[in-house]
Amino acid sequence: MGQAGQLTSQIDTPVVLMAAAAGLTEFVRAQGGDVDAVFGRCGVAPEMTVAPTLQLPLATFCALFEEAARDTGCDNFGLWFGQQFQPRDLGMWGYAALSSPTLGSALENLVGLFRYQQSSSTMCIVREDARRVRLDYQIHTPAIVARRQDAELSLGQFVNLIRECCGRTWAPIEIQFEHPQPVEWRQHETAFGAPVFFGCDSNSIVFDPALLDRPMPGRDLKLLTMMQTCLELLGSPERAESLVDRVHGAVRRRLPDGAPTLEKVADDLHLAPSAIRRALADEGLGFRQAIDAIRFDMARHYLAQRHLPLSEIALLLGYSELSAFTRAFSRWAGTSPRGYRSVIGG
Repeated sequence: MGQAGQLTSQIDTPVVLMAAAAGLTEFVRAQGGDVDAVFGRCGVAPEMTVAPTLQLPLATFCALFEEAARDTGCDNFGLWFGQQFQPRDLGMWGYAALSSPTLGSALENLVGLFRYQQSSSTMCIVREDARRVRLDYQIHTPAIVARRQDAELSLGQFVNLIRECCGRTWAPIEIQFEHPQPVEWRQHETAFGAPVFFGCDSNSIVFDPALLDRPMPGRDLKLLTMMQTCLELLGSPERAESLVDRVHGAVRRRLPDGAPTLEKVADDLHLAPSAIRRALADEGLGFRQAIDAIRFDMARHYLAQRHLPLSEIALLLGYSELSAFTRAFSRWAGTSPRGYRSVIGG
């Protein structure tokens, strides 16, 4: 294995409450999958899904859904799991949103309490202009590269929360995903009832801000207060995201436009370049090494997706020519991208 394969920083283990996987065993069976095999390969007992306050490592949670997609042969497994997921099944976090007085306060509570539901991730509400507002969601931990299924199920869960207020036929203005376009992408437009775009900066639901003032049908301030208190008692907020993690995220976002300079990343993070150099040096890394490590991780993830041509992977990783990507990958892995793909069965 090349040098880039050894460039992984040690970070605290991010977690998620198991409520987000409620009904997973039944859904795997309904899709023709082997529950014991899926959970066994991820080192998780299926019984854990009925314990909503149990904390599961976020990497394991994401792996469960990626493995379920492979085992069932349903490439859009996360998409369809999210579409049938009921907000109440999110446990205390879901009930806090559902019992809020308006849709705007429901989403604000969802965002504000998110740190108790899932760590090393962000949710935020962004007002683009008078006609568009976004609910953004993204995992930030560098260790989790394969997270497409999680993104698709999560946006499905959040859309269903909005539909509790606006009706089952409600559709957003558009949906945005950070991962590349999958093979059966038209199913996404059918599921969300809206245009869906891939390769975006984040995973987002775009909708009309006028909806924020709509009353929630299940508003209950006593229940809201109870759910907020229970979540706060369940655990303290997550640790602050490390600077190395933030650098990783900034580099990853800029890669499709080419490998960023240290100065551009520093500007994105509102830091001095010297602060980034010091943080990377503490992990035994230089800036170019960090970019190579990120590219190598992403390259292996993309090569496992058979529908992505090598030329598109090269562009996603910021290479203007396939030959440059081939040379870099061969240096890291000791084999060409095509050779690596053949070995892993892609």
